[in-house]
Amino acid sequence: MAVMQETTRIVLAGKEPRSTRRPRSTGGWLVVVGKVILSAVFIIASLFPLAWMVIAGFKSKTEVVETPFQFFPEVWLWQNYAQILADPTFLQTLVWTFFGAVLFTVGSLAVNSLAAYAFARLDFRFKGTIWAIVITTMFIPGMTILLTSFIVVTRLSMLDTLAVLVIPGLASAAMVFFIRQFYLNIPKSLEEAAMLDGCGRWGIFVRIFLPLSKPPFVVMGITAFLAYWNSYVWPILTITSPERFVLQQYLATFRSERSTELGLLMAGSVLAAAPVIILFLIFQRQIIGNIKMAGLK
Repeated sequence: MAVMQETTRIVLAGKEPRSTRRPRSTGGWLVVVGKVILSAVFIIASLFPLAWMVIAGFKSKTEVVETPFQFFPEVWLWQNYAQILADPTFLQTLVWTFFGAVLFTVGSLAVNSLAAYAFARLDFRFKGTIWAIVITTMFIPGMTILLTSFIVVTRLSMLDTLAVLVIPGLASAAMVFFIRQFYLNIPKSLEEAAMLDGCGRWGIFVRIFLPLSKPPFVVMGITAFLAYWNSYVWPILTITSPERFVLQQYLATFRSERSTELGLLMAGSVLAAAPVIILFLIFQRQIIGNIKMAGLK
């Protein structure tokens, strides 16, 4: 009671009350220092492989694997990065992979957002059963259907084409589920108002749902882009022409054919990872914000 009266007296006098926060005890500071140390160890452990790959791109053939281990090279060889950038096959593969990743991302968002809208807002026969089947496919490992998928694309004459890299993976139950959960939170009053103005289902989806879909589209779009960019098993089964290789195929072929040029391989790996890192840096705020929003929901 006395503390409240004192606080009231100070506020009425035009002064801010003094903070009653007690200084940290020795145990409290130890906890803070421990958290800082653990965070530093985690950051170093996470960034060390990437940092080593970047530095290894400046090393000679023998320095990459020499013992005892040296993190920094004795002589910085800038020509490794210049040589890999001057390779027309690498540049062609990089552009080809980027084009396919963009096409796959756009197509995946279009297909799965339409499916998510149908499951979130439309009423149709056997909706619950179909939704249960869709969710069940999330628990089926991709390797278990690899052979059957290969047989299907072979009979459709899709081997060694861009279509075989893009079309089979467009539909994703996880993406449909994620976007559907977001659509369920959009007020139905917006749809009702649009219907009163004579807007149909397609118009509602394009004019209302798509403009509001930026948060899930950013997260799912980056996920789809990374899935295509890092794909390896499916391309080596379905693509045989070197001019249609994706980036991971090119690096694997480079390693098998020029296994002694590890510095050049590290430089190529860094350049292959650079677009993904840049993409994350551009959209990191949206990604973190969507994770926080999902946690609050």
